[in-house]
This record gives sequence, structure tokens and C-alpha cells, in this order.
Amino acid sequence: MSPTITVLGTGGTIASTAGEAGATPERSGADLVSAVPAIGEYADVEAEQVLQTPSYDMDLDGMAAIARAAAGAAETGVDGVVVTHGTDTMEESAYYLDLVCDLDIPIVFTGAQCRFDEVSPDGPANLLTAVRAAAHDFFADMGGVYVAFDGEIHAAREVTKTHTSALDTFRSPDAGPVAALSHAGLRTFREPGSRSAQVDVTETDAAVAIVASAAGVSGAPIRRALDAGINGIVVAGTGLGNTTGVIESAVADAIKAGVPVVITSRCVGGTTAPVYGGPGGGETLRSHGVIDGGDLSAQKARLKLALVLKAVGSNNIEAIR
Repeated sequence: MSPTITVLGTGGTIASTAGEAGATPERSGADLVSAVPAIGEYADVEAEQVLQTPSYDMDLDGMAAIARAAAGAAETGVDGVVVTHGTDTMEESAYYLDLVCDLDIPIVFTGAQCRFDEVSPDGPANLLTAVRAAAHDFFADMGGVYVAFDGEIHAAREVTKTHTSALDTFRSPDAGPVAALSHAGLRTFREPGSRSAQVDVTETDAAVAIVASAAGVSGAPIRRALDAGINGIVVAGTGLGNTTGVIESAVADAIKAGVPVVITSRCVGGTTAPVYGGPGGGETLRSHGVIDGGDLSAQKARLKLALVLKAVGSNNIEAIR
């Protein structure tokens, strides 16, 4: 008996076609599945349309809708879920689901760098890879959320888009893929399963801002966020998690005002570490009470903080930490 897979369509380049005003997602998940007859060799697939949006306009409500659809599919007894999604924020949606979906079936995101109607679209091959991964015994009963792209399967917590247009854009710095698929079958590198601590909510209305540090950047973005009533702040610091001195001063004020601040790094690889003292240094930031983002990117730390704020129900920084 073939595995059963539900494909959740959400739009993105994989579903887009050209138009006079620019490319837009027009094809449904069912259209994408029907364009790849080889999928039937690996699984029985049903498609459901959840959204139809370019992923650069994806929001947290959309991510919650995908999570609910995945959970609903799991309740029907399917063996896996595949989500077709735009690449711009795919890593964010995948990580969001990894945080909120406590399922024993795999959820595999995929998409494309080339449109559905281009001469050589990569979407069909990526969709086939995603279905094969979701249906494979290696991932069965292990849960977790993944990104399948250009023959590789990456864990949602670790994966990031590294190139604007290259077909092998998704990488997992410091970790590498969980597995890779080819005509020869599945080659495994690491254990499957979630790498994320579960958060016991599906949606959030907490507002979290991202502020990036760079040479000469002032603390004004943080102060404006505080004036706007922001619930939390993520700082994309330099190097090991440092900032300009004036950003550090604004961070101290934010924490005194009860607004949690997470420090991350702009670097693609590595982790934050409170090494440097003085204005803007990571140790100075730690002394103010910042939350260490570790190896999470700013965009993923923002999602986690927003969900944790909802789960905790307050701005109690120690409870959030």
C-alpha cells in the first residue's frame, strides 16, 4: 500500500506565472501535483489549497493557517505533509511549524527559484523530492519539519536561504542537510526529527521588531519601537553578538521598560557569545539582561519570541528566557 501524502498549496514562485504587472502565484497545489506524474510512483497524494500568496508577503496569521492545515491533515491519518511555498520566507514558515506542530509525521516544505511557466522550472523536481522524503521510511513516525530543495532535505531550525536566485540556495550552516535524494535513493547524514523546543500555542499577536546593528547605527529604531508599544525586540548584532554603543544603551532602556530583547548575529554561521565588554560589547549587553539567541537567525528568533510571548502571557523576561 502506497504512503498517503497531503500537499498544502500556499503560492510562491513554484505556483507563479508571468503577467504584464509581474509574476504572481496562479497555479494551485493540485496543478503542481498533476504536473509531476512520477509522484504517483511514491505516494497517493491529495492537494489542499491553504493560501495563494507570494512568500515575501507571508504573515504570522498565514503561518498559523498552514500549521492548522497540517495538523488537520495529520488527524486524517496521512503519512506526511508537503507544503509548497515561496522561497523568500520558506525558512521562517518551516521554523514556525517546527515550533508549534507536535506531530509524529514529517512536514516537508518545498518551492522553486524558477516560475511554473519558465523553460526549465525547478519546482517539479523539488516537489518530487519533497513527496519522496515525506513518504520515506527514514522520516516515518519521527515528526519534524524540513525543507526539501535541489535534492537535499534540511531541518527547519537550521536551514536558510543563502542566494537570491541559485537553485541550491538552501543550506544549513554548521550542520549540513539531514539527507539527500537522488536516482540511487536516500542518502542519510543525520537523525531525522525536530530540532526545536515546542511552544504550546499555534498563533500569536505579539509584535516583535528586528533591529540590525551596523557601523554608526543609532539607537533610534529601538526607541521608536518602544514608543510604538512593541512587545519584544530582536537585535541582529555584529560578529559574536555585539552592537554599537548607542544601540546597547537603547537595549538597556528597553529591558528596564520590561521589553525582552534577544541578541543574535548577522553572521550566517556560528553562535553568539558574550565576550566583549565596553559600549556595545556582548558581555555588556548580557549584563543588561538580553536573551542569548544562540545560533538562531534574527528572523527565526523573532518568530520564537513572538510565540513564547503569547505562550507566557506576559513580558516576564525570566519566564521568557
